[in-house]
Amino acid sequence: MLRPVGNFNAALSSSLLTLRSWAGLACVLLLSGCATFAPNPPQDQSNICEIFREQPTWYDYARDSQEKWGTPIATQMAFIQQESSFKSHIRPDRKYYLGFIPGPRPSSAKGYAQAQDPVWGEYQEQAGSLFARRTSMKHATDFIGWYNHRSQQQAGISLTNPEHLYYAYHEGAGGYRRGTYQSKPQVINAARQIVARTNRYQSQLNACEAEFQCRRFYQVWPFCRS
Repeated sequence: MLRPVGNFNAALSSSLLTLRSWAGLACVLLLSGCATFAPNPPQDQSNICEIFREQPTWYDYARDSQEKWGTPIATQMAFIQQESSFKSHIRPDRKYYLGFIPGPRPSSAKGYAQAQDPVWGEYQEQAGSLFARRTSMKHATDFIGWYNHRSQQQAGISLTNPEHLYYAYHEGAGGYRRGTYQSKPQVINAARQIVARTNRYQSQLNACEAEFQCRRFYQVWPFCRS
């Protein structure tokens, strides 16, 4: 008469195992789905007008960040292009041992702005929300605006100086004040690329911005933002 109990336990264990398998599969599909439904990187990343034509809501997000924190739209987008090439889920490549054994990633950077875990946590507490995501362009542009505003306050960097804003973005305000970037040619080269890209983006935006300011049916000139 005890056998049915044993059969019941075996069936219960089998059911739990199946449930765990389905739960694991659901998690994998959910995570892959987030990446699947993320916008593709713009085809022409050299032209901010074409970027916003592909993703017009990105203009809205960058404009909101500019109005809130002061970093120009062109600078924000130049930062994001440099950091992630507009890839939403990008992370630093893992190190591999013996050519095939995956090791740890060199940092916790993630998403459009390549924000690392500690500073992203600060952003969530001080300016964002617990639901802010590094894979969201809305939150990435707001993060860059917030970070540059903090660099302005802590290190006295002008928000119209993309080169030095990037030094502080990469090294932190403390590292910037110590001049740690001066011994890092890659950081200096990246900052120079950002300056050139910011200038190009700003020149392009001057010619096409009106197209994004008044594109919605309820945005009627002269009441559009300008």
